[in-house]
Amino acid sequence: MTGNFCLSKTLNYNRVKIAIQAADLDSARIDGTRVYILNLLKYFGKLDSSSEFLIYHRGNFNPELVPPNFPNYKIKKLAFPFLWTQIRFAWEIWKDQPDILWMPMHNIPFFRRKKLKIIVTSHDLAYKYFPKYFPKRDLLKLNFLGGVANRGADKIIAVSESTKKDILKFYSEIGKQKIRVIYHGFDSDLFSAERDIAKENELKSELGIKNNYILYTGAIQPRKNLENLIEAFEIYKEKSNSSIELILAGGNAWLWENTLKKAKNSHFKTDIKITGRLKFGPLGHLMRGASVYVYPSFYEGFGITILEAMAAKIPVITTKNSSLPEVGGEAAAYFEANDPFDLAQKMEKVLTNIDFRAQMIEKGSAQIKKFSWEKCARETLDFLKS
Repeated sequence: MTGNFCLSKTLNYNRVKIAIQAADLDSARIDGTRVYILNLLKYFGKLDSSSEFLIYHRGNFNPELVPPNFPNYKIKKLAFPFLWTQIRFAWEIWKDQPDILWMPMHNIPFFRRKKLKIIVTSHDLAYKYFPKYFPKRDLLKLNFLGGVANRGADKIIAVSESTKKDILKFYSEIGKQKIRVIYHGFDSDLFSAERDIAKENELKSELGIKNNYILYTGAIQPRKNLENLIEAFEIYKEKSNSSIELILAGGNAWLWENTLKKAKNSHFKTDIKITGRLKFGPLGHLMRGASVYVYPSFYEGFGITILEAMAAKIPVITTKNSSLPEVGGEAAAYFEANDPFDLAQKMEKVLTNIDFRAQMIEKGSAQIKKFSWEKCARETLDFLKS
């Protein structure tokens, strides 16, 4: 069972037909939103066995993102060459006449039956705060579709209080009663597993890791603030003369070129390794073997990887902005996102102060008890059907 919440019985829900747009599970790139969709689908079918779930996607599921197929799931693969959500998916929704439509991303069909109840999950509004960090085409799309979805949905799930505040800030006409905050969970089974030193060493050998390491996991893109992380690493290395390495474990997302250039031109480039995207299993081994986890993002709607690191009993350093203090609580060490010297100081403290490290790990173990995918799924179903 994932997380710290256990439901011994199927919940007593009224029978309805719920449509879910799950096309993002076909994507080659795995990010937090796709992990979110997958994990809720792992629970919906068994928490609410009385309802029928219509799960729509476009092509072939990513092998790592294949949802379970419960008896009350009807998985519908719908090929279509363009504007899939607005044409093929919209037509199927019209034809199948579900009672409820859950859109796990902020996008909704323009044409739908008036009686259809639509719930949208809004993960973040980063495109409002950091437009320069998005390709222009994506920015136009996000602004347009985000506006249509947030204004057109009957109800909105915000993944943090921070995201809720952002929705109310940028869409002031939306009443706060329309929004419910439902926190993400994390994969406790994967990241809380016992360390397997042999597999860790095998993975480190494959990746060329020779020493202790500072770890970041996630996409390589500007909003993640990896250039300042690299600069902080350089500051710490110059001061400490440490052999520690920096591992950036993630695939290229967009506008990643400057990050790679920064790493390539570093005086410590031989100690900086960019792994590309890793599968879930190796990622768990890499997390459990790290000396410290750093999540330097300028802005996040939630921040699942902070919980993953805490579950792996690794101290966490992150930025004190957006939702990250909500997720990290008192268990993380925080720094100013634009101050690499501040981050370097936090690195030094966490890496050298044994008592402080132990306190962080202990607090992390307590913090993660507040979150689970099962709790997230139960609260989501309650909101969808209320």
